[in-house]
Amino acid sequence: AMGGWTPALVCASLALFIAAGVCEVGGGWLVWQSLREGKPWWWGLCGSVVLVVYGFIPCMQPMSDFGRVYAVYGGFFIALSYLWGYGLDGFKPDMGDVVGSAVCLIGVLIVMLWPRDGGGLEADGDAPIAKSLRRLAAA
Repeated sequence: AMGGWTPALVCASLALFIAAGVCEVGGGWLVWQSLREGKPWWWGLCGSVVLVVYGFIPCMQPMSDFGRVYAVYGGFFIALSYLWGYGLDGFKPDMGDVVGSAVCLIGVLIVMLWPRDGGGLEADGDAPIAKSLRRLAAA
């Protein structure tokens, strides 16, 4: 394993970053649509609920440091913002957007997977996702 990271833990962590990004960008987009694009008020309310759900997702990460989790998440947020805009809002990213997003994702993956004691993971494996993966592996 890479400094404590296993393939299953990497996949789970990446899935959590994507889930967090979909909730944050999606929730923010719903609020934006309500307040700036004339959609009904309940779009904003739904977006607010999704944003509250987003707040809990990073807490499930196996990494032990708040700052590192949110720094790594930032790269995913950038890429997912562009994808959401392209897929649902008619935004056309240019080459600078694509290259910049790729650089961000490469950078945050370096931060995430950099060899460090314990891989920067919860020392006692206490993160919720790590417990769940251990239970699945034991089954």
